[in-house]
Amino acid sequence: MATIVPTYPNARDASSPLDIVPLTGRIGAEIRGVALSGDLDAATVQAIEAAVVRHKVVFFRGQQHLDDAEHEAFTALLGDPVAHPTVPVAEGSKYLLELDSREGYAASSWHTDVTFVDAYPKGSILRALTIPEAGGDTVWANGETAYDSLPEPLRQLANTLWAVHSNDYDYAAVLGTSKDNEAQQARADRHRNVFASTVYETEHPVVRVHPVSGQRSLLLGHFVKNFVGLNQADSQRLFAIFQDHITREENVVRWRWQAGDVAFWDNRSTQHRAVADFGLQRRTLRRATIQGEVPVGIDGRSSRTTRKEKARDYQSA
Repeated sequence: MATIVPTYPNARDASSPLDIVPLTGRIGAEIRGVALSGDLDAATVQAIEAAVVRHKVVFFRGQQHLDDAEHEAFTALLGDPVAHPTVPVAEGSKYLLELDSREGYAASSWHTDVTFVDAYPKGSILRALTIPEAGGDTVWANGETAYDSLPEPLRQLANTLWAVHSNDYDYAAVLGTSKDNEAQQARADRHRNVFASTVYETEHPVVRVHPVSGQRSLLLGHFVKNFVGLNQADSQRLFAIFQDHITREENVVRWRWQAGDVAFWDNRSTQHRAVADFGLQRRTLRRATIQGEVPVGIDGRSSRTTRKEKARDYQSA
């Protein structure tokens, strides 16, 4: 039987029982007609999982019926839920992480969730509670099409590289705060003291092989500290080249949130960032994550954590 090749990377799978509407040519799709819960049948759960691997991130509108318990129950259908390794869970939940603008923070730089540990989450499920009247979108980028579209010399270089990922980095820069503003720097210090209360460093292949699809993707994002064997200056230059290929507009989908929306993404093949353009408006979402596998590179080697230690409290000088 001949293999049917889709006419574009993000084409809908005609065999899926779900009503799926692709949103761009390379990444993202909306799934319609499904009410998420912990009681979904196995066939629907399997079809959703397949859609996430295929489309990288899928969206569900109108899920206002979900509360924390039902959010957690749905997540448990997809694997083993896991709490963030350093940030406390949301009040009243088992393992949900709250992302709330009242803390003065939006994850507004490109990243893959929790790559500073070895078996970082395979997927994340984000639920919108309070959304700004305007602004506060989230964007996702496809690391697989980024790898596929690399010029051959860069692809060959990427195949050989490993990177050190760490949660110990310049929080002021990522948060968009000024080191000359004492209040903003203090906010960055408070965030760092929580997020990096335990410091991790993990070596990952820059090209990861997906455990389900077998596809190769670029694994980078803001947790990258340096490339193994390269100094900081060379690492920064090289990082910018590969990171820019991942976040090209052709590889990106942007989602305009409504309260009650749910986004479910493959954390093994994507990066994402919040667009911090909403000023003083309230923006509150809660995220569940699913335990992942230790990544494997194209040479068969697995990622490894090289550092895990309690950090001292950080205060700006």
